[in-house]
Amino acid sequence: MKKILGMGAALVDVVYTVEDAWVKASGSEKGGMTLIDQKKSQAWLAEVKNPVLVPGGSACNTIVGLSKLGARAAFIAKIGHDELGKRFETHLSDSHVESKLLFSDKPTGSVLAAVTPDAQRTMFTYLGASDDLDVDDIQDSLFQDVSLFYIEGYRAYNGPCFKKALQLAKKNGVTTVVDFGAFSVVNDCRALFDNLFQEKLVDVIIANEDEALAYTGKTEEEALAVLASKSSVAVVKLGKRGALISKDGKVTSVDAEQVNAIDTTGAGDLWAAGFLFAYLEGESLSVCGRLASLVASEVVQVMGPQIPEEGWFRIRHFFR
Repeated sequence: MKKILGMGAALVDVVYTVEDAWVKASGSEKGGMTLIDQKKSQAWLAEVKNPVLVPGGSACNTIVGLSKLGARAAFIAKIGHDELGKRFETHLSDSHVESKLLFSDKPTGSVLAAVTPDAQRTMFTYLGASDDLDVDDIQDSLFQDVSLFYIEGYRAYNGPCFKKALQLAKKNGVTTVVDFGAFSVVNDCRALFDNLFQEKLVDVIIANEDEALAYTGKTEEEALAVLASKSSVAVVKLGKRGALISKDGKVTSVDAEQVNAIDTTGAGDLWAAGFLFAYLEGESLSVCGRLASLVASEVVQVMGPQIPEEGWFRIRHFFR
């Protein structure tokens, strides 16, 4: 398998538990993602009690998952010259992910992931140094010996950088994957996504049901059909009900693993890792979906987006 390149925000997740009333008082929609500034980030971080600190970010979680499954993987983003940046670098190294990290004078980004009793997470993101990745940082050399390029929807807030990365990937014969990331991203960046799909720059679209509804105005199979018309492969994840996958006019339905979920942080990211690994191995869509569901089921049973080694052992045993 050739290398997989991921592009996203380099963030350290600050995972903590809250009541529904806290999310309501924040003014943000439950289950969504809200961008916040450095001042608010620092103020809220100071209030958090007993958080779980986990280096990540959406695309990074997926790339680390792919590496854990046995893929050659690399990741590009920007970090700051600080302790959170060092923690992020170490995380990539320990996960055997090739670092393409660049540096900024801004602090390393962070995500406050507020987890409610129903295991949903509402995210408040300070992008920090990640926001400084721009078009000049994206060069042809990044895509040498790369078979698949995976980019998180959150990066669409920097439209020129997002589009250039996809253009260079396609120019170099690389399969491109866009994960919408959050329904708020879809709402804010719809014009960019329309343009990318019109120019045939996206081979695989991954969305959850809320993101698919936000983009298409339709639900489940109808939403899947719209997304499939804009790409070679389309996925609509349905949470506890599994997922729908479309390729070449055929729809494959896959079930979710039924487990006791305590935190959904990283579930969609790790689902994508399992799906893409099996897809690149040439497996059927049903096997791709089954591995994706298995990987996602392991991460929802722990706090934060990192699966313990015993979980990876169970996953690898299934795939072998």
